Amino acid sequence: QVQLAESGGRLVQAGDSLRIECAVSARFPSTIVVAWFRQTQGKEREFVANIKWGSGSTDYLDSVQGRFIISRDIAKNTAALHMNTVKVEDTAIYFCAARQGSAQTSAKYYSYWGQGTQVTVSS
Repeated sequence: QVQLAESGGRLVQAGDSLRIECAVSARFPSTIVVAWFRQTQGKEREFVANIKWGSGSTDYLDSVQGRFIISRDIAKNTAALHMNTVKVEDTAIYFCAARQGSAQTSAKYYSYWGQGTQVTVSS
């Protein structure tokens, strides 16, 4: 069983930086993959980034590569998404998700989800 809770979403201006965080509660955290997805109204959830909790290896959506950084703090049991040079098109609800096993980029493979945090980027 994994429980997730996001925080940190807010209104920012284009070009700003923002950090959103996911509190992770897992019995065997070294076996999980934590990912960030985002969703806008009427669209499917889009993969943003993932990180293997044990190794720290990461993967990113092409359009955020070089702007966003996913990290985890093992001592604090948190995962974070550092969003730099944000764009209006980054506006979305950002969800933290987790799964046991290999890293995946499709939402259908993730069993555990947080409630989401709203990120709004104004021009």
